[in-house]
Amino acid sequence: MTKQEIIESVYAKVGGFSKKEAQDIVEAIFETMKETLANGRKLKLSGFGNFVVRDKRKRPGLNPRTKEKIVLDARRVVRFRPSPVLKAMINGEKAPEGDE
Repeated sequence: MTKQEIIESVYAKVGGFSKKEAQDIVEAIFETMKETLANGRKLKLSGFGNFVVRDKRKRPGLNPRTKEKIVLDARRVVRFRPSPVLKAMINGEKAPEGDE
């Protein structure tokens, strides 16, 4: 699903505002999410999952073309952990009681 498809879905499901306003809302949500993660903070969406920024240390690697040993720089990565509700929905199961 693309961002444009998300905008169309929000416009169709929520209504009460124009497509431009739906686009502004979706853009604002994504911008807030990006800023939160860029600041190293955890992003928890109840019933959906958690996005967490992790630090990876400098480590040895291998150039796949030349088989030369290289050092991979330290970096930050975003990890996503789905909620039990999302996992159950994906697997066609009933959501666990009391979980978000």
